[in-house]
Amino acid sequence: MGLQDHSIGMFQVWDYVVFACLFVVSSGIGVFFAVKERKKVSSREFLVGGREMTCGPVALSLTASFMSAVTVIGAPSDVYRFGASYVIFGIAYMFVVILTAELFLPVFYRSGITSTYEYLELRFCKAVRVAATLIYMVQTILYTGVVVYAPALALNQVTKFNLWGSIIATGVVCTFYCTLGGLKAVVWSDAFQMVVMVVGFLTVLVQGSDRSGGIVAVWKTAQAGDRLKVFDFDPSPLRRHTFWTVTIGGMFTWLGIYGVNQSTIQRCISCRTENHARWALYLNLVGLWMILLCAVVSGLIMYAFYSDCDPWTAGYISAPDQLMPYFVLDILGSFPGLPGLFVACAFSGTLSTVAASINALATVTYEDFVSQCCRDISSRAATWISKALCVVFGVACTSMAVAASSMGAIVQAALSIHGMCGGPMLGLFSLGILFPFINSKGAIGGLMLGTALSFWVGGGAFIHPASPNYTRPLSLSTQNCTPLNTTSAAFTPTPLLLSTPDSSERSVVAESWYSMSYLHYSTVGFLATVIGGLLFTLLTGPSKPQEVKPGLIRPVCDLFCFCSEKYRHFCWCGVNHAEEKVDFDAMEFGTAWENYPDQDKITKSTNGKKQSYTLQDEAYTNAAFVPDISRPISVKNVTAGKNNQ
Repeated sequence: MGLQDHSIGMFQVWDYVVFACLFVVSSGIGVFFAVKERKKVSSREFLVGGREMTCGPVALSLTASFMSAVTVIGAPSDVYRFGASYVIFGIAYMFVVILTAELFLPVFYRSGITSTYEYLELRFCKAVRVAATLIYMVQTILYTGVVVYAPALALNQVTKFNLWGSIIATGVVCTFYCTLGGLKAVVWSDAFQMVVMVVGFLTVLVQGSDRSGGIVAVWKTAQAGDRLKVFDFDPSPLRRHTFWTVTIGGMFTWLGIYGVNQSTIQRCISCRTENHARWALYLNLVGLWMILLCAVVSGLIMYAFYSDCDPWTAGYISAPDQLMPYFVLDILGSFPGLPGLFVACAFSGTLSTVAASINALATVTYEDFVSQCCRDISSRAATWISKALCVVFGVACTSMAVAASSMGAIVQAALSIHGMCGGPMLGLFSLGILFPFINSKGAIGGLMLGTALSFWVGGGAFIHPASPNYTRPLSLSTQNCTPLNTTSAAFTPTPLLLSTPDSSERSVVAESWYSMSYLHYSTVGFLATVIGGLLFTLLTGPSKPQEVKPGLIRPVCDLFCFCSEKYRHFCWCGVNHAEEKVDFDAMEFGTAWENYPDQDKITKSTNGKKQSYTLQDEAYTNAAFVPDISRPISVKNVTAGKNNQ
């Protein structure tokens, strides 16, 4: 094989046209729903789509929001450098979706909440709700800014695509259709962007495999380069990607930002029924597997294409994240419009993530702060406040992307914050749902402990990066590259054989605790929060069973139909689990708390024949919705459930 030239094509007029179409269509969807729903002015309609969505578009929206531009550009680069072990994330995704659909979704959906953090006040106290909301807001704004900036920078340095133009356009377009169309516009825009992502990936797969000699040749080259060694069962938590690290650590990482994340749950509770929401999650799993497979195969094709001339080592590009855009221009540069299609694919992931974040931030801010301070807000005023919040957070996320340009290496730390915050949040919700006896002090203590430990390990890893002995990047060749201004080495040595120069000077903490795989940050936060919550509750005394509403908990025994009544009674810790048998699907959405009065307000006469119920004087009502005072509160279902025992 001859020397490979490093020159590639540039963006042409048709590429810009294709890319611009993405923004035009996304904005058009926002305008469409603004006109279509102009007579529906309630905040319920704006924030959760009136609870009318079906499983199809919600599933596409979940997948598009889950797979940001970081996945489109970063995952193939990871496979290129470290091998196809990235595909094991498919197992983690399966566990994440199953746990979300069967454990967390029923509690959130049946409660009739709009913000997931409303649950924390219902289950614990307002202080827990406020703390969790603030953590989520900071985490989401910071992460969203990086999601916008990182792919824009990679594309700019390879394609010379205008950096600030793409960042500002992304922020403006997302804010525009979020503000005009609300959640419905976000969901349908995500569905369109998901299609664009798949088409962009398929274009790269077809042309890339053809230029690499076919899929069989790609497979052989990848096998020769050790890229197909997928299953590494090394139990060490210090290794970057092994079967156990990706399966267990990846599950906790993505469950923290998926199972209890506002942007995900908000889409699920926008579905018309709980079954629609559950089907949306399982259909979304198919989409996740599809995108994951496309990303992994793209990375293998890219390695086969550059097996004799790695553009990163040769100095053609300055960072691994630029590999995918460089590869696309290399193989598609002669086809006007196709490079633009891939850029549209990458920015579809960005748009969907940013739109989901803006809508979720507006929702939690309104539900957890505005509606709590101003309870007598009219429906029209609530809608306009929600739209104003979308504008505010759109500007905040775009500004964060601009600020990220001056952060340097701190960008890496910002990307890790999702994992460091997600673990403690997952632990906090798990304490409330799985353990009926946990009290508010245990929840706050566990959250503080989990957050402290996860930020300790994450921050320490940023200051003291793990050595190549733990990350183990695979070898890359430059033997057929055209030299730039200096002579390039013919072959880069395998990092496995290298040792960190200062390894003898590194402390024990740096070599063990700080060298932990980044996927285990969430695991550390989750375990610390749960264990801390249990210990603090043990020291301060468990909560009283009559203080816990049955609909707020879902012990593990509820996931298994074969559990005996005795075991169920033990797991529910004295909470009256008989009320859990009420058929929620037969109720009007959001009436669960009206049909589930506090247990200490339910009294029975000694003869067992007459029952009287005194409902809460201040029953929980979702502040985002205008209460329907004309509908009488019914306890018929609860009474029937009691009489059937």
